[in-house]
Amino acid sequence: MSVLRLAIPSPLRSLFDYLPPEHLAQDQLGQLQPGCRVLVPFGRRQVQGYLIEVAADSELPRESLRRAITILDHQALPATSLVQLCLWAVDYYQHSPGEVLSNAFPQGLREGQPHQPPGTAGWALSQRGKGLPEGALKRSPRQAQALALLQTFTALPASELKARGLSPGILRSLENRGLAERCVLQPPRETPLCQPGLALNPDQAAAFAGIADSFGRFSCHLLEGVTGSGKTEVYLQLIARCLERGDQALVLIPEIGLTPQTLARFQARFQGGIVVMHSGLSATERYRAWEAARTGSAAIVIGTRSAIFSSLQRPGLIIVDEEHDASFKQQDGFRYSARDVAVKRGQLENCTVLLGSATPALESLHNALQGKYRHHPLPLRAGSSRLPVISALDVRKQALQGGLSAALLTAIGNTLENGRQVLLFLNRRGYAPTLQCHDCGWIAQCRACDARMTVHRRSRRLRCHHCSAGERLPQRCQNCHSERLLTNGLGTEQTEEVLCRQFNRWPVHRVDSDSMQNRSAMQDLVNEVNGGEPCILLGTQMLTKGHHFPAVNLVAIIDADAMLFSADFRGEERMAQLLTQVAGRAGRGDETGTVLLQTHYPDHPIVQAMLAETYAEQARRMLSERQQTGLPPWGRLLLLRSDCADAAAGESFLSQLRRQAQATLPAGCRMIGPLPSPLQRRAGKFRSQLLVTAADSRSAQTAARMLVAVAVQLPVRGGVNWSIDVDPLDLG
Repeated sequence: MSVLRLAIPSPLRSLFDYLPPEHLAQDQLGQLQPGCRVLVPFGRRQVQGYLIEVAADSELPRESLRRAITILDHQALPATSLVQLCLWAVDYYQHSPGEVLSNAFPQGLREGQPHQPPGTAGWALSQRGKGLPEGALKRSPRQAQALALLQTFTALPASELKARGLSPGILRSLENRGLAERCVLQPPRETPLCQPGLALNPDQAAAFAGIADSFGRFSCHLLEGVTGSGKTEVYLQLIARCLERGDQALVLIPEIGLTPQTLARFQARFQGGIVVMHSGLSATERYRAWEAARTGSAAIVIGTRSAIFSSLQRPGLIIVDEEHDASFKQQDGFRYSARDVAVKRGQLENCTVLLGSATPALESLHNALQGKYRHHPLPLRAGSSRLPVISALDVRKQALQGGLSAALLTAIGNTLENGRQVLLFLNRRGYAPTLQCHDCGWIAQCRACDARMTVHRRSRRLRCHHCSAGERLPQRCQNCHSERLLTNGLGTEQTEEVLCRQFNRWPVHRVDSDSMQNRSAMQDLVNEVNGGEPCILLGTQMLTKGHHFPAVNLVAIIDADAMLFSADFRGEERMAQLLTQVAGRAGRGDETGTVLLQTHYPDHPIVQAMLAETYAEQARRMLSERQQTGLPPWGRLLLLRSDCADAAAGESFLSQLRRQAQATLPAGCRMIGPLPSPLQRRAGKFRSQLLVTAADSRSAQTAARMLVAVAVQLPVRGGVNWSIDVDPLDLG
């Protein structure tokens, strides 16, 4: 008895057995491949599943198995190695097989639409038509003309035949006579023309040679280059070498906002053969890009996190740019790290993986220092530009306007007068984080979260930045009806107002998720700023990720203190990365840049480290501290979360899970909790969490499997939802 073993997109962490469709021949059954889509009954619905294997039998009796309705793909669309990658991710991240496999397909195919092969509708001779001599069909001149063309060219697009005066009716007549047949003409494989690259300095050349040497086999490399060191030029020349070998390159970037400038840089070097994949595209655009990557007609694929699951016909190089960025980690649903999946994919595809960053994650740096990855440092900026000079501004007892001290305002004015640009970093959007009544102390709180509402004065709204709830900005206190409402704290809108008043001769560009909602807004801004005219850029971390502004000479962090006192053990690492990335926007032209950190704690060890040490030195010190505590990357973490309208029910579920799993956990694993999450209530649900520490990856994986096995057997009451996060980045 042959059985189709399928992954069904559902929260259930199991595979499902079905009998083959009734009229499926045995030889067709034997040709089915893992990854084929199959339409099956599931409960009262018909759903699409993904074939994992054709099994010889089932643990269930034959009479209890339902029969599949139809096979949607007789040939698997994703490559076998991509299906293997998804199954590895199922086991590693302990997620539903069907939901993981869905990531290998574009939206239309996930919804059961038939696969549309790429190419152009055309006509070709049938076997019978090929047997006709030249000059046949003389009594039908138009059919004879069409036949002669198909005899000459084998196959032609329907549009070209129509342009030659041959109507569809004439071709249908040939089809009815069995002389011609419809076909799909495959698009030609496009090999991009590559423009010459820039001359590499010795460090770049050594990195290029070491990485290019590994092409054709699996290896993982860490390119650790200071900001402005020319990492992108190394990427471009490696991709050119990859294309010379006839392979494809996949480039992952952390944010959609970086796509236009990355694409422009690549298009300037490679003419043709490039597609992009990200959530900002329409379903049709994503489908076309996916198909071009799958069939190999696109040689270069540029995409955000989800593009790691795109099909490639000839993978040769996978690049993860800004590999430290938290955007590569999916924070809900299928909680995977695109960076870590990229490394595993390189192993399965037997291709080269390159992780690049000026501020590599401690996990990646640890792997490089341990010899698991090959390490390629770029300690100097490319060309004549030099690293900026960093200094702290002590703002204690200073009068601040919109968070700006007098010294900083003077520095901004001098920079603009000298014809240069200024970048100001403030990682809080809106006007102010708090609205408070001056008479009774009432504070505007989100009704669904344990968080305050942020004031957005321009739109006259209060918004919660956790659940996106919003309401009109009140004119009176909701408690005592006083009209004396105060805004406390600082946001980009408030600082923008001050800058516009103080420096009205120059443009002020605010860059945050509120101002950059238009699809082309970021690229339009980059184009304007790169014109070189003096201006002020004010923004959140959207400004820190890989942007190249050659005319920026002054960078200032308006509130460095906001990052000093994190409860997360990764807080210092994130602050060092963020401040280093922000500082790296300065002095990328010919002049040495200046970086100013406004702080009330100039003697704080982290601030002093920023002033005295490079990121590489800070990272190695932090690695040593982590080793003493056994925290990642020296140890591993798992986080189990409950999410429920009843706080007690969620905590009770995790307590029961802990009691039943405690005895079965591997040696060296330790449980902490359950405890309320730092932000306990979010979007009306109470969140609790159970943290598990493990000594190594193998112990963590064993613990994850055991915990999930216990959790799925526990009774779920009170609407409790639970999830597991393997290698969590966000402990809140």
